[in-house]
This record gives sequence, C-alpha cells and structure tokens, in this order.
Amino acid sequence: VQLQASGGGLVQAGGSLRLSCAAARGTGTSLVMGWFRQAPGKEREFVAGISRSGSLTYYADSVKGRFTISRDSAKNTVYLQMNSLQPEDTAVYYCAADVAIRMSVKSNDYDFWGQGTQVTVSS
Repeated sequence: VQLQASGGGLVQAGGSLRLSCAAARGTGTSLVMGWFRQAPGKEREFVAGISRSGSLTYYADSVKGRFTISRDSAKNTVYLQMNSLQPEDTAVYYCAADVAIRMSVKSNDYDFWGQGTQVTVSS
C-alpha cells in the first residue's frame, strides 16, 4: 500500500491546517489508519488513529480537542484536521496503515508509511 501525505505548511499559532493521506490503491475499510509526528531530536509519536470503519478514533492527550481524524473510504483518503495549532505541534507528520484489526499507538505496529509532510507553526 502506497500512502501519499500532503497538506503541510507554515501557519501562525492559533491557525489551522488539514492534512490528507491518499492511498494508491483501495484501502476501503480494510486498514486501521494513523497519524504520527516527529519533531527534530525527538522520537516519532502517535497523534491520532481511526478504526477500519471510521467509527472509532483515538488521540494523543496533547492534541485531544484540537485535532480530528476522519476517513473517506470511497476516496481512500484519511484526513487530519488540526486546529488551534501551537509551536510545539511543529514536526514532520506521517500517515500510516496497519493491517491489524485493533488500533495501536505504537509506530512499530504499523505496516505501511507515507513520506511525511512538514508542519511548522510560528509563534
């Protein structure tokens, strides 16, 4: 499964961005999807995940209430709407797909990765 992430950019604190992750072939409801991020000098961390059906979502505490993950199975695309962005949200954001049934917050559990998109939040 090839994943293509897009939508990153430079935004001022308090602003919003929407990231997209398009699958090269149909994922439909067959894969758990997740967003991770990695800031310079830090380990990759879980941001948000969504179940195969899209009915279940899970967020890191640091983004809860500000970020929303969603999926459009017909378009084979997963989105991450990011509101109230803060400088500490600056990182490269990666989308990932997991063939397992249950959602995981561990990057090692994900089987396929996109190339990453840079998000920079200025103060």
